[in-house]
Amino acid sequence: MRIKFWKMSGAGNDFVLLYGLKASPAKKASLAAALCRRGKAVGADGLLLVNKLGRGSVRMEYFNSDGSGAFCGNGARCSALWAWENGLASGKKLSLLTAKGILPAEIKGADRVRIKMPDVKEVKLDLKGNFPSWARKVHFLDTGVPHAVVPVKGLDSFDVFSRGRELRNHKFFGKAGTNVNFITLKKGVIRVRTYERGVEDETLACGTGITASAIAAGLLGKLKKPVKAVSRSGEKFSVWFEKKGPGAGNVFIEGPAETVFKGEIDIRDKE
Repeated sequence: MRIKFWKMSGAGNDFVLLYGLKASPAKKASLAAALCRRGKAVGADGLLLVNKLGRGSVRMEYFNSDGSGAFCGNGARCSALWAWENGLASGKKLSLLTAKGILPAEIKGADRVRIKMPDVKEVKLDLKGNFPSWARKVHFLDTGVPHAVVPVKGLDSFDVFSRGRELRNHKFFGKAGTNVNFITLKKGVIRVRTYERGVEDETLACGTGITASAIAAGLLGKLKKPVKAVSRSGEKFSVWFEKKGPGAGNVFIEGPAETVFKGEIDIRDKE
């Protein structure tokens, strides 16, 4: 069976998007792993599955390139853009049903989307743990998925892959581990590089990671809202939030999203 797909990008965080697919969770996971293999298939950081619920409302499922299910901020924005481009949205506003509940989204331009993110209920600043000596400060936030935030110097030359993997698997974060963001603040802007769990490598951008980094910096009084952020790809993001208890609520992220290309693929051996 041949199936249509769309290649989407959220600031370089890339996805294969399928519409209307009906399959078991196990088949969806194996399909994600097969389609996302770079050099062997379409290649991507993850798989987006979009289904129409009603006018202006769609369901989004996300699977990392290793087949594990998760929530994805960049993927949510890309799904919203795709739904608008393909006539599933009522005007420029729509609702996404995600693993973290219903999230409103708004198309802000041809390649820019703002989306509401889940409330951030778990925040731990200045963690005390037996971390590597290079990680002098470590913060932790759950922005739909777990994220460690680590301020570093020399971000451009920092070894994100090796040190990200080291901290991702640190015993402090339990068996499931965490995503890891390395950040630097300069002239009121936060620059972020992210090692993503489930991709097991650095990605060019991570929406939930940029959100976590922006909220951590904001709660520490380092940056004013909206927090301006730049991803590894050089793309710009804005993050809004309000302090809510120990965490944050009314969280929004705005950033780039685009359709790169579309095509068809034979999935007989990938189900």
